[in-house]
Amino acid sequence: MPPDPIPAATLILMREGAETASLPEILMVERGATLAFLGGAMVFPGGRVDPGDHALLSPHDPDPEETAARIAAIRETIEEVGLSIGLSPSPDAATLTDLRAAMAKGRSFAQTLVDHRLTIDTHVLTPFARWCPEHVPVRRFDARFYLAAIARGASEPAIDGAETVRAVWMTAREALAQADSGAIRIIFPTRRTLERLALFRDFPSAAADARAWPIRRIIPFQAERDGVPSICIPDDLGYPITSEPVASAKRG
Repeated sequence: MPPDPIPAATLILMREGAETASLPEILMVERGATLAFLGGAMVFPGGRVDPGDHALLSPHDPDPEETAARIAAIRETIEEVGLSIGLSPSPDAATLTDLRAAMAKGRSFAQTLVDHRLTIDTHVLTPFARWCPEHVPVRRFDARFYLAAIARGASEPAIDGAETVRAVWMTAREALAQADSGAIRIIFPTRRTLERLALFRDFPSAAADARAWPIRRIIPFQAERDGVPSICIPDDLGYPITSEPVASAKRG
């Protein structure tokens, strides 16, 4: 039996391209090579949902697991790359530095927000997907993926140097090309996500498409496609490519 999945959240940040007609850019981060989980892989900012994320919930929240995941996505993005989504008033660079430093020393996210008189709005995140692979032998995550837009002028990342050793803005097509050339390593869910993101010319169209499809747990499965053993996902969740040969699929 696979291990019970750990609740997690991922934030796909998008910004406008450098030129008017440019495709939108997506923030990707490289995990430290020595990390036990996905060391050296390029991913989107995110991590597990912590008990402290639940501390920010309203007692009357209709979907506490969903809201806690959104809070985790916002928190992890601050911790990993120093970018603020959903905080009001929008913190300046010095405040973000203080937030990260306080959390690094063990202060809760909830308390750091109180300290700086900030509030959080989780509705700025658009649900995009939910991935729960079963093949991972030690750690299995039930990761909710969200979309959010960020202004280009406020999008300069500052890596934490621990879990995240590099942060790069690139189009989805550029990321796929780099993965194909071997310049970066991406795993199966990341590739499928980038292929889907490559369909969109701007954030509004990506968000509209995300709202048009159901959000269900995606548990990749093995089956034959055209006689080739493949890793597959359902074909009714908005993904343009739903299978990849086992021989080429990177799953960890």
